[in-house]
Amino acid sequence: MNLTSPFSISIFVITGLAFLGLPIGLSMMTGSVLYLFLVGADMGTVAEQFLNGMYSNYVILSVPLFILAAEFMNIGSMTERLLAFCNVLVGRFRGGLAQVNVVQSIIFAGMSGSAVADAAGSGRMMQNMMTRDDRYPASYAAALTAVTSVIGPIIPPSIPMIVYALVSDASIGYLFLAGMVPGLLMAGLQMVQVAYDARRRNFPVEAPVPLKEIPRITWRAFPALMMPVLLLGCIYSGVTTPTEAAALAAAYALLVSVVIYRSISWGAFYDSLLLSAKSSTSIGMLIAGALVFNYVVTIENIPDGLRVLLTGWELTPTTFLILVNIVLLLLGCVLEGTAILLIIVPVFIPTAQALGIDMVHFGVVVVINIMLGLVTPPYGLLLFIMTNISGVPVRHIIRDALPFIGGMFLCLILITFIPDLVLWLPRLMGYQG
Repeated sequence: MNLTSPFSISIFVITGLAFLGLPIGLSMMTGSVLYLFLVGADMGTVAEQFLNGMYSNYVILSVPLFILAAEFMNIGSMTERLLAFCNVLVGRFRGGLAQVNVVQSIIFAGMSGSAVADAAGSGRMMQNMMTRDDRYPASYAAALTAVTSVIGPIIPPSIPMIVYALVSDASIGYLFLAGMVPGLLMAGLQMVQVAYDARRRNFPVEAPVPLKEIPRITWRAFPALMMPVLLLGCIYSGVTTPTEAAALAAAYALLVSVVIYRSISWGAFYDSLLLSAKSSTSIGMLIAGALVFNYVVTIENIPDGLRVLLTGWELTPTTFLILVNIVLLLLGCVLEGTAILLIIVPVFIPTAQALGIDMVHFGVVVVINIMLGLVTPPYGLLLFIMTNISGVPVRHIIRDALPFIGGMFLCLILITFIPDLVLWLPRLMGYQG
């Protein structure tokens, strides 16, 4: 590659600005504008690509709506009631509170679609519950919350899968279905690890919930438990699109918290709108920057060039997937997940299609790689979130998270080499891939 070419200069500018602390979305816009200036293209192309990309993709609207739904859940008492219900299910076993942490992530996965939202929403509460009276080491509680939060974007709904659908044209509905089995497999491996740790480290056994209390606790949690049923039922019955279902989820979370639980104040409502707007703006700027930069990549014919190069290597679908796993795992250590989805993954998609790799299977492999990046040092966004919540040094959290990360790697290996684990449920619902 010519280091003085417009594209090379654009890459250097984007990388340099990102390292200096400029948001990656703005860095990509700046580098793309510079590229267009250097090649003498129409500068209005930036606005054209931005507007066409943002306003012609109806699915993008579901991202802020799912974020808003998660915020409404967090400010209401839905989280507390769901945790109490989870305690009924698994709290009585040794290490029961740790098992509750895994189960609540499975349930929350059907509501928010965001690992960060799950960690920030229930993470503080689980941290307090597990460390009260020194039941569990603070580092273990923080590590467990970090690794269980990655289940959220794998089990539907999933914001990363929505972003992947944006760049790949894969069906969101079938992507959501494809994440179900891998997400439950990952949760099962985490529960096995918790059970092993509980016996090895002699974690406490919680007092069992009296039988007479179980119906009351279940009834109090029932409206919250119906949210994923309503959400996924509307999507797969064809009543709503995923974007309309996201709006329905936000409306339902607000309705339950205000009318049934009566647990939201005007101040909390305003704060949730503000936080949702900030998060949505951050993601929106990243998407906008990626849309413009992807136009530059298309002009340079990078995807086709890579496809020709990799085809020359005579890669099989399996060796290609192994290569993608290695690249994404390495990038996940230093880059934010949405940036990988918007910048790196589109470059791989033409080669994957040429090799006959199913786009739904490929999407789940990509998303799990990105979720691993959230708990893999040195970036590990979830590790830093739990450091802030728990006050525990990140190196201690990493130490306790490593066995769980190993289980996640095992899950990634299984779904990479056994596509039927991913595609079985979509095919059951009519997918022809």
